[in-house]
Amino acid sequence: MRERVRAVLVTADDTMLVIRRTKPDIPEYWVLPGGGVEASDESREAALHREIHEEIAGEADIIRLLHSMESDEERQLFYLARITTWSFDDRTGPEFSAEGRGEYALEEIPLTVEGLEGIDLKPEEIAHVLRGAISARSLVGVASL
Repeated sequence: MRERVRAVLVTADDTMLVIRRTKPDIPEYWVLPGGGVEASDESREAALHREIHEEIAGEADIIRLLHSMESDEERQLFYLARITTWSFDDRTGPEFSAEGRGEYALEEIPLTVEGLEGIDLKPEEIAHVLRGAISARSLVGVASL
């Protein structure tokens, strides 16, 4: 089974970093930074650190596993993390040079229910989990940890 790791990256300003995906003939949508766990990764967390570095040239402190989703083919693990540095201009992931992959744009959105409702975050299940966590105030203070 393929494993993927993704991060809810909370900034010091209590915003969240997301990637807006634009592809021909598909409505734009947003995803959380992350990707596949590779055999060479020492752990899922190491894979997440690698992906954050590749996708946004970032450094993050992983706080905890927030949610997991599983299908017959794939397990996705979503971690809550505090992002300390990032530079979208210095990204190095192989997907950015692959033809036909569309555009990747890093955006900072408010870590609020309204902020989430303003984007089409995929998968919908994590958008639902985040809306619930924000409403329950269980993400409050992450940036100041």
